[in-house]
Amino acid sequence: MANRAYLRIWTRDFSEATMIAEFARFLTTAPLSASQSTFTGLTVQAVNAAETPVAEWDLRDQGYGPAEVAALAAQHLNADTAYFATALWDLWGLDVDSLKWRHEPQPLLLTCHGPEYDDALAATAGHLTADLGFEHLFTGHGGLLAPGAASNPFASSDHPVEHTFRRWMSAGGNLKEYHAKTRENIQQLFRWVESLEQALPVERSELWSEGEENFEARLDAILAQR
Repeated sequence: MANRAYLRIWTRDFSEATMIAEFARFLTTAPLSASQSTFTGLTVQAVNAAETPVAEWDLRDQGYGPAEVAALAAQHLNADTAYFATALWDLWGLDVDSLKWRHEPQPLLLTCHGPEYDDALAATAGHLTADLGFEHLFTGHGGLLAPGAASNPFASSDHPVEHTFRRWMSAGGNLKEYHAKTRENIQQLFRWVESLEQALPVERSELWSEGEENFEARLDAILAQR
């Protein structure tokens, strides 16, 4: 199963009184897809993830922006509650079967953890978090980009798809294009982090992934590589 990447944000004044307003500002900064520039859903979850959601809204084709989503969330304002907004954002991705590039919408999940939700999960997982999607959209596959910083190369794999992928990357300017497209995804992510720091009283932020020991350092290494 492919690893996923996350953005975690902690703010200086986070509390039950401030969290919906900060969630709204978080949503406002999100770089939503050109083809779907509004939110697609909202789920309100109380206590922890094992509980049945308190409320769910399918917002596809409803045209709901940050203010409307925050207004729905505010109907269930509690310190032990989390709010999950779904949307899409545009990223470059390489189909490893067809070896074709596509700039297309990818799922984006934006969460606000109430300070008492799931035994104060917010303290470790972030007051505000974004599930950014698959890690390889930002790091590339198999350590090919900035290989010295990679923690999970598959250079020795004999899987047919990976073998074909490596051979394709060794031809012409394919690796250079792969680097350029991945850099565009990273740059969009970094611009978003910068906009968050302007919109919110950010105490600290963290880029984290399931497969990298230091995801942010890996991204920096790919950006620095020429």
